[in-house]
Amino acid sequence: MTDAMIIGGGSGMGLALARTLLAERMDVTIVGRSADRLAAAKEELAQAAQGKISTVRADIGREEDVAELFAWVERVEHVAVTAADVTGAYGRIADVATAAAEAVVDTKLLGAWLVGKHAVGRVTGSITYTSGINAYRPNGANTIVAAANGALASLAYGLAIELAPVRVNVISPGWVDTAIWDQLGMDKQAAFAELAERLPARRIGTPNDIAQAFLSVMRNGFITGTVLDVDGGHRLLT
Repeated sequence: MTDAMIIGGGSGMGLALARTLLAERMDVTIVGRSADRLAAAKEELAQAAQGKISTVRADIGREEDVAELFAWVERVEHVAVTAADVTGAYGRIADVATAAAEAVVDTKLLGAWLVGKHAVGRVTGSITYTSGINAYRPNGANTIVAAANGALASLAYGLAIELAPVRVNVISPGWVDTAIWDQLGMDKQAAFAELAERLPARRIGTPNDIAQAFLSVMRNGFITGTVLDVDGGHRLLT
C-alpha cells in the first residue's frame, strides 16, 4: 500500500510532484524506465522527505509491466502519470519516423489506458494524467504529440464514468521549464523569453506550478472528468 504513485516521477514535473507529496508526509512510489534516474531521484528526495519513498522500474507502454506494477502495489490512493517519450516526435509529419510516433502513442495514450485498465480494484482515490498545451495549439511541428495529448481528455472522460467513484482527471500544462526542452534542438531561453512577454502570467511555468495543480486535483473529491489547464493563459493568445 502506498499513498501515491507517480509514473514518470524520476525527473521534471513528476519529480517535483514527488517532492511536494513527500512534504505532505505521504508515502510515494516513483516509477520510470531508467534505473539510474530512479536511483538518483530517490537519493535526492530522501534528503528532505517527510514520507516514505520507493521506486519501481517499469515501462507503461508494456502491459506486462503495468500489470506487475499494480500487482506489486496492491492498493494505492492516488496515481499520477507524467511519463512521456517525445524523442524524434517533433517536426513535419513527413519527417517524423513512424517508430517515434508509435513511441508517443505507446507512452502518452496506450500507456494511460493500460494504467486505467490495471487500476481497477487497486486505486482507491484518483488517477491524474498529463496532457499539454499543444492539444489545443498545434503548430505544424508537433502533430502526433498534439493528437496524443488531445486524446487523453476523451480517455479521462470515459474512465471517470467507468472507474467511478475513482476520480479521473487531466492536468494540461503550458510551457514548463523542464529538461525535455533540451531534446528539441532549439534556443530554449530565447523561446521562453519571447513567450513570457506574451503570456498573461508573464512567465514560463515551473515544475512546482504543475505539482501544486496535481495536489489540488488529488485533494478535491468533487473534481472528476475534468481537464485542468495550467498554462499561464497560453490558450488565450492569438
